[in-house]
Amino acid sequence: MAAERGASRNTLAAYRRDLEQAAEWVKGPLGDADAAALRKLMADYRSLAASSAARKLSALRQFFAFLLDEGERADNPALDIARPATRRPLPRILTHADVERLFERAGEEASGEAPPASAVRMLLLLELLYGSGLRASELVSLPRRAVAGEREYLIIRGKGDKERLVPLSERARAAFDRWLPLLADGSPWLFPSGKAHISRVRLFQMLRELAARAGIDPAAISPHVLRHAFATHLLEGGADLRALQLMLGHADIATTEIYTHVDSRRLVELVNRRHPLARMGVDGDGA
Repeated sequence: MAAERGASRNTLAAYRRDLEQAAEWVKGPLGDADAAALRKLMADYRSLAASSAARKLSALRQFFAFLLDEGERADNPALDIARPATRRPLPRILTHADVERLFERAGEEASGEAPPASAVRMLLLLELLYGSGLRASELVSLPRRAVAGEREYLIIRGKGDKERLVPLSERARAAFDRWLPLLADGSPWLFPSGKAHISRVRLFQMLRELAARAGIDPAAISPHVLRHAFATHLLEGGADLRALQLMLGHADIATTEIYTHVDSRRLVELVNRRHPLARMGVDGDGA
């Protein structure tokens, strides 16, 4: 599956856990299970979130598809099971004002002749989250060479080990130039921590701590929320959906299209203010 679908390590780990749990439930070789057994198994998953149950079914389908391809089975019993209906929630986003407050606070803490290294690092992390729309896992694991030379872009290795180009803003470049002299020699990571790089959990904590200092509800902030803000605010500025898909690293444009729903309120306001009919009055008489 890793080779054929380019699944991420996190996805593969989740699928592995799902299959191990399924094997325990059927109390026998999972590869011998029939559709009836799988239906009972999925019925047992009703208490789970629809997205979790759907992922577990997807793992089963991939597993039996593999056995079918290998000639170990003559059918895929998981295909007979209806996929749990999932509703993709609209992403939570930050207002422009909240983003400005975050950057103002981060900028203040990283200013002066000798600011703390942690403050300079936080400013760069923020610039890359909101300015380039990176995933948390992509950001914390950036190699030191990711921002090399005078390149105006980053080469990101994202989900499924796929590479993509992500714009590097002038602000992010300036923040990087301030951070580079503070980096310890020998580490291959842009954001080192001990022998490895900072973790996603630590990034999450640092963002929430910054939000609290900026007077913003920490519960409203996360790396993913800033990634959503990057996408939504770019669309508001007129960005092309296909270009946004490439920058975000979405395999399917349907994933990117969710941001058009987030932006729908602005579009309604735009039509009400700018459309020629808006100047004709409610009754269409121009009054």
